[in-house]
Amino acid sequence: MSFHGVDFLSIDDLLTEEELLVRDTVRAFVDDQVLPVIEDHYMAGTFPDELISPMAELGFFGANLEGYGCAGLNNIAYGLIMQELERGDSGLRSFVSVQGALVMYPIYAFGSDEQKEKWLPQLQSGAALGCFGLTEPDSGSNPGNMRTRARNVGDEYILDGAKAWITNGSVADVAVVWAKLEDGTIQGFLVEKGTPGFDTKDYHNKHSLRASITSELIFDNCRIPSSNRLPKTEGLKNALMCLTQARYGIAWGGVGSALACFDAAKKWALERKQFADQPIASHQLVQRKLAIMLSDITKGQLLSYRLGQLKDQGKLRFDQVSMGKRDNVAMALRTARVARDMLGANGILSEYPVFRHMANLESVYTYEGTHDIHTLILGQSITGIPAFE
Repeated sequence: MSFHGVDFLSIDDLLTEEELLVRDTVRAFVDDQVLPVIEDHYMAGTFPDELISPMAELGFFGANLEGYGCAGLNNIAYGLIMQELERGDSGLRSFVSVQGALVMYPIYAFGSDEQKEKWLPQLQSGAALGCFGLTEPDSGSNPGNMRTRARNVGDEYILDGAKAWITNGSVADVAVVWAKLEDGTIQGFLVEKGTPGFDTKDYHNKHSLRASITSELIFDNCRIPSSNRLPKTEGLKNALMCLTQARYGIAWGGVGSALACFDAAKKWALERKQFADQPIASHQLVQRKLAIMLSDITKGQLLSYRLGQLKDQGKLRFDQVSMGKRDNVAMALRTARVARDMLGANGILSEYPVFRHMANLESVYTYEGTHDIHTLILGQSITGIPAFE
């Protein structure tokens, strides 16, 4: 049965024909190609490689970028792609988000013409995969404290250090890596797979994002040509600009996970019968839960839509994106937990998507800026006082 969405406030009326077409195309893709395979991949701890080519052909990678084969969609259409992919699985949305917002975007924004011409068409077509190396074993929420170093020696840079919790790390053909120079400034570099001194190691036995590859990147006297530095990077702010792009997509993605959980809970409530042979949806407590879930999702939809409008107008601020990421992921996690409760024991089975979404969202709640860090970003925006230290 195809998914029909949730649209209590007729938000579809605000969408253009192109935005609706994009949303419905991705929705059909998720129903037809993702949902039939994702539970098996999740349980096996494998990424669905078979979906990479179809996603590339549909234009998902770098969809809101112009040129180099990219679709050039507006940011609302891009957000709808993220929403529907995460309705399938957070790991799948992460894969597409990393490829576009964290690899293609920094090359597009900070790269040389040669770097763009070499990598962007390959990344857009899925011929090459990428990853983004910022987080380290000892610096997550405080990336400015990174220990990875880059030394300029002649016409080369020598990288030493490690990056942690990197999506797509071991399968990436190119890594966008952030390292600190000897003068303390932070720069972006492109490190290609197979470069001597560059190694990866996957994390295993995860309870969350199991259908996603998560790796450690290791640099030991890793020599790259000077031409692999992203020439327009001017410091940590550029890395954070990439994170803002990705966090915007996550705000939409949280809505997608919530939609999947609400849909499963609603269907269960209407089908499951208890007491007097009545569906549990006839009971007040169950209706209250559904009403809260619907209200939360609707507010999340409106928040995402407004962020998209601001982004398309060139007015979107990073603290506004923090609100979207913080609130919509927290909303999705609450929705998943309530849905799991409504399904009872069945809520832990892979026949239903709820527990998978709930487990995935525990990671989404933490990555791309933890819930608490986004709280402090909003606190600084409100008061003008940074409270990070």
